[in-house]
Amino acid sequence: MFARLALCSRLPSRIRQSNVCPVSTRGYSQAKFVLPRPHGKSFAHRSELKQAKRIVVKLGSAVVTRGDECGLALGRLASIVEQVAVLQNQGREMMIVTSGAVAFGKQRLRHEILLSQSVRQALHSGQNQLKDMSVPVLEARACAAAGQSGLMALYEAMFTQYSICTAQILVTNLDFHDEQKRRNLNSTLHELLRMNIVPIINTNDAVVPPPVPNSDLQGVNVISIKDNDSLSARLAVEMKADLLIALSDVQGLYDSPPGTDDAKLIDIFYPGDQQSITYGTKSRVGIGGMEAKVKAALWALQGGTSVIIANGTDPKVTGHVITDIVEGKKIGTFFSEVKPAGPTVEQQTEMARHAGRALASLLPEQRGEIICCLAELLTEKKDEILSANRKDMEIAAGRLSQPLINRLSLSTAKLNSLAIGLRQLAVSSGNSVGRVLRRTRVANSLELEQITVPIGVLLVIFESRPDCLPQVSALAIASGNALLLKGGKEASNTNKILHQLTQEALSIHGVADAIQLVSTREEVEDLCKLDKMIDLIIPRGSSELVRDIQRAAKGIPVLGHSEGVCHVYVDSEASIDKAIDVVKDSKCDYPAACNAMETLLIHRDLLRTPIFDQIIDMLRTEQVKIHAGPRFASYLTFSPSEVKSLRTEYGDLECCIEVVDGLQDAVDHIHKYGSSHTDVIVTENEETAEQFLQLVDSACVFWNASSRFADGYRFGLGAEVGISTARIHARGPVGLEGLLTTKWVLRGEGHTVADFSEQGSMKYLHETIPVPQGNFN
Repeated sequence: MFARLALCSRLPSRIRQSNVCPVSTRGYSQAKFVLPRPHGKSFAHRSELKQAKRIVVKLGSAVVTRGDECGLALGRLASIVEQVAVLQNQGREMMIVTSGAVAFGKQRLRHEILLSQSVRQALHSGQNQLKDMSVPVLEARACAAAGQSGLMALYEAMFTQYSICTAQILVTNLDFHDEQKRRNLNSTLHELLRMNIVPIINTNDAVVPPPVPNSDLQGVNVISIKDNDSLSARLAVEMKADLLIALSDVQGLYDSPPGTDDAKLIDIFYPGDQQSITYGTKSRVGIGGMEAKVKAALWALQGGTSVIIANGTDPKVTGHVITDIVEGKKIGTFFSEVKPAGPTVEQQTEMARHAGRALASLLPEQRGEIICCLAELLTEKKDEILSANRKDMEIAAGRLSQPLINRLSLSTAKLNSLAIGLRQLAVSSGNSVGRVLRRTRVANSLELEQITVPIGVLLVIFESRPDCLPQVSALAIASGNALLLKGGKEASNTNKILHQLTQEALSIHGVADAIQLVSTREEVEDLCKLDKMIDLIIPRGSSELVRDIQRAAKGIPVLGHSEGVCHVYVDSEASIDKAIDVVKDSKCDYPAACNAMETLLIHRDLLRTPIFDQIIDMLRTEQVKIHAGPRFASYLTFSPSEVKSLRTEYGDLECCIEVVDGLQDAVDHIHKYGSSHTDVIVTENEETAEQFLQLVDSACVFWNASSRFADGYRFGLGAEVGISTARIHARGPVGLEGLLTTKWVLRGEGHTVADFSEQGSMKYLHETIPVPQGNFN
């Protein structure tokens, strides 16, 4: 017979045509059942992998075996089983092609041999001499024969925990070349899948002959079963699987052997790219190598099955690698027949870095010319910009909340304001890159300088804010930084034309590639993993977006704030006119902005006074919905709806009102519930105001002025990339200075550290040299 079929010992009480037993596992969501899709064409993009119904998971020898190659990696295998069970219970049809029988058998046979030797030695010498015993070299086929039953028993035990049955199928190359056996195999597998059973498939290593070198592929319609790579590919095509996940001990396919200096992980691999790959040696165990995996993957791809090669041994990702792949996350190498029209995001980043260095080397006047050109284009091309924006607005109508619609909208006034800010920035940008901050005479003829330089490659992620694009672009140009932009799809038409105008302006000095717009289907989480290519991430959007990016960007600094919970405190000695004006402007001028007031703090002495009544009347006139804080609600018989949280950023015509006992109570409230963004006091008492300005630990603290002034343009910075509530590098509105770092330049004449030793002839001076204003390196 072509196969040995071993059903699990306890079949379900009824055959399940569909899945009815949801499994509660660690952190995995139970997705909707996946419907079958027509087979014949592989998926074009990772995001489509969520549609995969029938999935083959190939576990390489390095994945299932321990580091000593004797026995199984039980923890790793249990994690993989859990993920397969989750996907099976989502309505998918899972199949496993596994290695491990040889390793399991080797462990078992070694144990038996050592035990046998120990008994013989004890009988002959009367003492145990295990330390002198040696284990003979074990033949692989014998190990496979001894390990198959144990391996299958282990899978059965693990899957039983998730109420899933398994079945073992052993095959050889001949089983695929005999038409009757092939049909039998196909029929058996389909019947198992119909009964919601997970087939566990392996080559019958107990009887297979040694592999013939270079015999993987024998034509378009035939692939020789040389190893589990070729077996999984053949099986995936035979069963018309949607996806083949091949897990190994490397992150994916590299353009040269992993570990070499210039090796780069390939995100997407296309047929025809084989000539660009240099293969290394195979893994520590198994009989295949990366070249065999690539050949098998391309064969499966040609047969209509999508393929991903990924790492199944990395402890950081093993627990979710399979489920992450199916969710479309950027893991491993994705084999695709559809080549995108434009460059990949990695290529865009390289292009931006290269052109960014050229941008940084331009004269300050040249960078200023680029910014002025962009400002002119914003006014000259306003009709085209507004037309594109109207398209986005029409698509967004009814789909986005009103605050997001407000942020998405552009107007002639907004474009004119942007142009003015850019011209202002162009004037100030001369005093940026290459500015000497400090000069020190370390010793005679040995001088040290600290100068400003660009950070490198910036990634700015923004949503529903197309006006952010020219602002951030201008700041990147002024600071000499390369820039990668990822805008929300809701503003795609507007972002596209604004980016075209930006590149048109950059082209006047030949650096058009310095600013790139990511238009591929890259997930934000995937962009945050490019820690070798991106130097700083700046999120512009909702607090949820910022928090998600801060969590995802484990190796890249993030500049920004997660929330804009801004307060206005009206003191007992406040001017009634100033209080009404400041509160109205702070809340109503642009409620969707991060610097809009969200909580109004009222001194308790002002309750039931004309100033309090007039503030309430103004808010009602402006149609501001009021939420009562706990203390404010306690003063009222019939109060507005009580606030759910004092840390809420409404982003709309809503605010919270709370009562405080005085200055210190207001400061304590701000520190407890605020976000360190912008906080305001309204009072005529200068001493109280100065105390507030000193005590409140926020990025921006104002006296008798609207919170809406917390803005780079209004501060005279020309533009801003955002407002930072961090306490290092940059804080508050981040303009040009916040996008620069420094480097140290030392000029000598053959000086050595030995010259300054006790026996040396030189002494340190460390004299400060005055830096003339406007001095540049």
